[in-house]
Amino acid sequence: MPLTAQQKTYWLEHAWLDTHVEPGVALDVSADGRIAAVRTGVDTPPPGAEVLRGLTLPGLANAHSHAFHRALRGTVQVGSGTFWTWRETMYKVAQHLTPDTYFALARAVYAEMALAGITNVGEFHYVHHAPGGAPYADPNAMGEALIEAAAEAGIRITLLDTCYLSAGFGQAPDPHQLRFSDGTAEAWAERAAALKPREHALIGAAVHSVRAVPAGQLGTVARWAEERRAPLHVHLSEQTAENDACREAHGCTPTQLLAEHGVLGPRTTGVHNTHLTDEDIALIGGTTTGTCMCPTTERDLADGIGPAVRLQRAGSPLSLGSDSHAVIDLLEEARAMELNERLASRTRGHWTAAALLRAATADGHAALGLPEAGLLEAGALADFTTVALDSVRTAGPVARLGAETAVFAASAADVRHTVVAGRHIVRDGHHVLVGDVPSALARAVAAVRG
Repeated sequence: MPLTAQQKTYWLEHAWLDTHVEPGVALDVSADGRIAAVRTGVDTPPPGAEVLRGLTLPGLANAHSHAFHRALRGTVQVGSGTFWTWRETMYKVAQHLTPDTYFALARAVYAEMALAGITNVGEFHYVHHAPGGAPYADPNAMGEALIEAAAEAGIRITLLDTCYLSAGFGQAPDPHQLRFSDGTAEAWAERAAALKPREHALIGAAVHSVRAVPAGQLGTVARWAEERRAPLHVHLSEQTAENDACREAHGCTPTQLLAEHGVLGPRTTGVHNTHLTDEDIALIGGTTTGTCMCPTTERDLADGIGPAVRLQRAGSPLSLGSDSHAVIDLLEEARAMELNERLASRTRGHWTAAALLRAATADGHAALGLPEAGLLEAGALADFTTVALDSVRTAGPVARLGAETAVFAASAADVRHTVVAGRHIVRDGHHVLVGDVPSALARAVAAVRG
């Protein structure tokens, strides 16, 4: 189902125009789903315009998602343990995925994202084959299910097809991981090359991690992305155990290993980037490699707080992701990045609300290969979302003065409208394509959890 653009005019009661909130803005949307004009000082809705009351922001970009992790919500938040014990539960859920059940789950999860104002998702996809590792008749059946799920939920997707070959340094995949592996990076590249972009879908690449792709095969993935000018993402230094194992195997940090094999660069995004040395930070920033922070997952899994301030100062653009979907709320991710830094440093004000919004919008879309999204300006994709200014969280005169109310007070529950390619996907808090999203989620989660 392709995106269906609509030519129309939207009147925005208040709009975030990258540096400030502007009252009374008319957005003209062209037939190709882009913003044709941004007209300010329009005090009343023009005849025939669709009225969006509240604060309209560019569409939010969820730069890191594992859609099937949504089935874990509410079941892994209790008790003790670590990332590694959580991972065992995650593997068990992954074993129940089929192209049909994954489509239904992802469709519902992406609809939940639309309800939260997300217009573009970066799906870090590594469940490629049937349990045991046998390919489906269509070797990309699982990836195609995700692409179609995004279309039916009305949002854009960058499918980050992920190379995942080993259980650890020098270790063959364990039984749970067999369905993730293509055997070699060359076989991964051949399969991934068969995936084709669509109007709503881009194809990118990912290295799962340095422990999951042997060092000698990292370059194959990097070259595949370079040849296609495609985004390349990688889980990086999420856990200290990974750093220790990498030093033991290669005598260097994961960041240094990626640099040696040509993985770092301006189209690459490191996800988490939590446990880094000073040299790591300099390498990431010096190559303008991006950083995707996932604060709600990082705190849920007790990963730690990454050096986001130092990374950005070194030259690494910041984006945000909901990762394991403990919650799906990009406003909370933006807020949490600042509040985590306050806890770690015991000082306040590391980012302005505007900077946090850029991480959630323009810089997130750029990390997903879509630099023409994430701004309310002529020529940009007509993807935007409206946050209510009259809820118990946002009401008050200061709500109309800046982005602070959206970032530091609002939540996904305050999203009233989401528009993609000029078409209403969420209207007055209701998903117009999927309808009853909670019921769709409940059915889909039950199907993969038995």
